[in-house]
Amino acid sequence: MAQRPDVQAAGAVVTRKGGDVLVVHRPRYDDWSFPKGKLNRGEHVVAAAVREVGEETGLRIRLGPRLPTQRYPLGRTRHKVVHYWTARVVGSDDVSGYQPNAEIDRVRWVSRKKARRLLSYDFDRQTLADADGLPRGTRALVVLRHTKARARKTWKKDDRQRPLLALGRQQAERLVPLLAAYDVELVASSSSARCVQTVTPYAERSGWPVTTYDALSEEGATAASVLEVVDDLMHHRECAVLCTHRPVLPTVYDSMRLQALGIEDPKLEPGRMLVIHHRKGAVVAVELH
Repeated sequence: MAQRPDVQAAGAVVTRKGGDVLVVHRPRYDDWSFPKGKLNRGEHVVAAAVREVGEETGLRIRLGPRLPTQRYPLGRTRHKVVHYWTARVVGSDDVSGYQPNAEIDRVRWVSRKKARRLLSYDFDRQTLADADGLPRGTRALVVLRHTKARARKTWKKDDRQRPLLALGRQQAERLVPLLAAYDVELVASSSSARCVQTVTPYAERSGWPVTTYDALSEEGATAASVLEVVDDLMHHRECAVLCTHRPVLPTVYDSMRLQALGIEDPKLEPGRMLVIHHRKGAVVAVELH
């Protein structure tokens, strides 16, 4: 019998101060699991994870390090793939006012010990164990290469004013829910127009201002100036995005000592991002989108 394409889904292991874990009960299956759900057409897995948790629990979350992906049979001809992240609540973690529905009729905070007993599936217990192995209280620094810009050879003016193409503007719009998924509050950008235009849609939707740095531009970047910016962002309490250029990216990675951790230069394409999860200035995990 021919295999059908995997069903793609996303969710999160959400915790709060004290270590409690968020679990949900599905009346259709009479099971306890983590909040998760299928991707909408064209939706990025990162955005889907945050959306599904919000729809199933009423809570707003911030994603932390990524967890191993689950894959299990869904009938005889398909598999389900669930992409998971650790996550923390942004704002109130009160679920007492949750209104039961046909999909999710109970939402509970439980201790990790109780969660291991309550969860209905071994693969969810393994996902919880994977989450237990990661440091808590991490922050994200999103290293972003600007989206698709006009070609240098067709631009005769100051290169710092070279703008995005229409495709680049569309890519910038699609970045909005991804940056929101990591609760980015600090928006740091090269002072060049193509970088500022890349992060402007997110800044306008979120209300967080764009701070521009000549030190992140192709013309102004030095090892010392980039290190100063990165070090400042890595020691903030807020999550941040740093938007810069392909020639500057290796200096950014050097300043975070990624090579010493065995992490290779991902050679970001326009609009791609490397998410650096860190705690107290030390890199904990990375993921590429």
